[in-house]
Amino acid sequence: MTRVPLAAWLCALVACSSAVGWSFITPPFQAPDEPSHFAYVKQLAETGSLPTSSGGAFSSEELYALQALRSALIRRDADTRAIFSHREQSELDARLRALQRSSSPGSPAAGVATLQPPLYYALESIPYRLAAGGTLLDRLQLMRLLSALLAGLTALFSYLFLREALPRERWAWTVGALGVALSPLLGLMSGAVNPDAMLFAVSAALFYCLARAFHRGLSTRLAIATGLAIAVGFMTKLNFIGVAPGAYLALAMLARRGARDHERSALRPAAIAAAIGSAPVLLLILVRVASGDGRAAVPSAAIGLPHGSIAAIASYTWQLYLPRLPGMANDFPGLFTARQIWFDGYVGRLGWLDIFFPAWVYDLALALAGLILLACLRALLAARAAVHSRLAELVAYLSMALGLMIVVGAAGFASFPAQPESYGQARYLLPLLPLLGAVLALAARGGGRRWGPALGALLVSLFLAQDLFSQLQAVAHYYG
Repeated sequence: MTRVPLAAWLCALVACSSAVGWSFITPPFQAPDEPSHFAYVKQLAETGSLPTSSGGAFSSEELYALQALRSALIRRDADTRAIFSHREQSELDARLRALQRSSSPGSPAAGVATLQPPLYYALESIPYRLAAGGTLLDRLQLMRLLSALLAGLTALFSYLFLREALPRERWAWTVGALGVALSPLLGLMSGAVNPDAMLFAVSAALFYCLARAFHRGLSTRLAIATGLAIAVGFMTKLNFIGVAPGAYLALAMLARRGARDHERSALRPAAIAAAIGSAPVLLLILVRVASGDGRAAVPSAAIGLPHGSIAAIASYTWQLYLPRLPGMANDFPGLFTARQIWFDGYVGRLGWLDIFFPAWVYDLALALAGLILLACLRALLAARAAVHSRLAELVAYLSMALGLMIVVGAAGFASFPAQPESYGQARYLLPLLPLLGAVLALAARGGGRRWGPALGALLVSLFLAQDLFSQLQAVAHYYG
């Protein structure tokens, strides 16, 4: 880490600052699924045991806070504002202190968070315990700040990934990493209590490790780091199951490349990485077998595997990202998913998907995105020889992206069509943020040596404006 460039640390600082800003702007429990994730930490920190119920019967302390903060009303009614007066805050603090002394510890119910792995929640137990003398809201805010630090790691590892994947033009690494750091969704989710914050960081670390291995070779030390990144991913959030197959494919490619170069020891580092990465899953299998539970390592309900025909699941997942093909049932009538769910969702569908920009903002963003893609394509065409020589590496990254998209689609089908809001949320694809950074870096390089730096500065300015106006939009929604 002593060799990390100053620019990388500055990108991390920008990401942390953005997430900290979001943590103060977003009212308590107004980030997606934050009540459930907080309940998980509360149960783990206060009782030392994991939650066992996916219901919403949280502790009396948290339920009172949700009611007093008008959390449900704010979500349902756009005219309801968050508490903002000194009197309301003082009354809430007094009541929360009284409940803290009298309420029973924790609750076995943690809503949608119950089936998630415990690593993120165990880490969040540290700030929870450090703020034990404060109110529930004090604990929540300190926990949010830990998530904000993870946003810094996401930007840091994205910079390092770009340094390995795009070794020319150092200034372009900063452009891409700042684009990641200033992503409003990264700030929102990393300014809240949500394991997504850790999933983004560990996925960025995995992209970096693999890029370094493709560029410099898979040493034993790098193999250990790669395996640890995979293991931490498995212990962070179940969505990582979609990323892992592409990572294992990359390890297989690296081992094959080493064997082709007649290196007898080439298989050893890849095997070490795969073994370390698989350890959490294998350990869970052994625990289940020892306890007499014959089910698979991860229950189908936990990863959201739906019940239905393979054809129906495939059709739904296809339409979640791409236009419907002839013969497919129309699962999204009147909805162009690529635009309205994923693109518009990334540009600015915030809070519980209830904060929007005016329609013209999305149209302008779409036009700018088209120009960015054209500049990126120009850079790829100019370096087509290098692209051809690194096709295996590109296939590995695309496999990681495709696997994540399939898992998100399968999880969405599990609640389709009863819960339309589960169709898809742009935040689910943020583990792929390093690839967005690569697109931005290539787009800046597409401007050539003369105009490239100026184009890069313009791109960073656009992302800065997007983040600032997104925060202002949230302020207007909650407090205006």
